[in-house]
Amino acid sequence: MNKFLSSLSVLVVACVTTLSVNAQDIKGDVKAGEKKISMCIGCHGIAGYQASFPEIYKVPKISGQGEKYIVSALNAYKKGDRKHPSMRGIADNLTDQDMADIGAYYSAHGKVEGTPELAKAADGNARVTALVAKGACVSCHGDNFNKPIDPSYPKIAGQHADYLFVALKSYKTEGNSTWGRANGIMGGVAKQYSNDELKELAKYVSSLPGELKTVPQNKFK
Repeated sequence: MNKFLSSLSVLVVACVTTLSVNAQDIKGDVKAGEKKISMCIGCHGIAGYQASFPEIYKVPKISGQGEKYIVSALNAYKKGDRKHPSMRGIADNLTDQDMADIGAYYSAHGKVEGTPELAKAADGNARVTALVAKGACVSCHGDNFNKPIDPSYPKIAGQHADYLFVALKSYKTEGNSTWGRANGIMGGVAKQYSNDELKELAKYVSSLPGELKTVPQNKFK
């Protein structure tokens, strides 16, 4: 375990350093992003909307999500590191500026000024606490799972449990042309767990207070 955690720390540092060196100075514009989300709101703008591939689960809450993470995720779909036919089709048609604008829009969307900063997450039961420690989850996502150490990592507190479970399983999926996620850090973490353990971990993280929301939107911009 110590060897794995040491390797994880090295990977995290290397990843953050690479992101810092290669970061592009593309500034997202909230107003411009508002005009580019018509392809997003049909799923992410409907409370409780469920996807059916590769199984049924609620689509993730993205209002209040980190701007850089949204850009990182869209780039991963465009590159094929994340395999999902619908998201790949959307991302393929986005420029770097489009992604930055959409990220800026959703990062600000639904935020309420003056909201106090979230405190450290309450511990779960002994089993959940052990699962969190096993994956060193707070080392990347923060001790409240809402303030990741790098802005290209996601906020996950309060995210839908069924989505988190499917996303975590996707990091274990290999050799599937239409489903799976290639990420050295998350792949190494997820493969330590059984699916039952991932489901329990997802349920705990989902129960935590967070900034993520689904803000109903029924008009295309």
